[in-house]
Amino acid sequence: MVIATKYALSPIKQDVKKGKFPYLANLFPYKGCIWNYGAIPQTWEDPGHSDKHTGCCGDNNPIDVCETGSKVCTRAEIIRVNILGLLVMIDKGETDRKVIAINVDGPDAANYNDINDVKWLKPSYLVATVDWFRRYKFPDGKQI
Repeated sequence: MVIATKYALSPIKQDVKKGKFPYLANLFPYKGCIWNYGAIPQTWEDPGHSDKHTGCCGDNNPIDVCETGSKVCTRAEIIRVNILGLLVMIDKGETDRKVIAINVDGPDAANYNDINDVKWLKPSYLVATVDWFRRYKFPDGKQI
């Protein structure tokens, strides 16, 4: 599912790439995404602005969110989150930010106040997140 920014009011719709539904292969040792993955509505990675840290322009998409809680969200579910940190990557020569967040209504929300709580309560989780983003496109023959 994606936020369809080319349509009026930017609805959430099924993503289609080259006439096919995108497939996310299981990537050992992970099985699918290791977090609830989504985006922040009404945000935008500006393709005309060069980020001073990456030296690249934005990817022309809403800002992505990796929600780290233990509650699995349903597809296209809208939730409120607390922002804990930010992962900034370069993907195909474009700046691609990933907000690390926690669902404020999730069972563990009270334990997380910032990115250091993620490091303490979920050791290696952030390392696994970076590793997952480095490798998830390989089964399709793509590189990040």
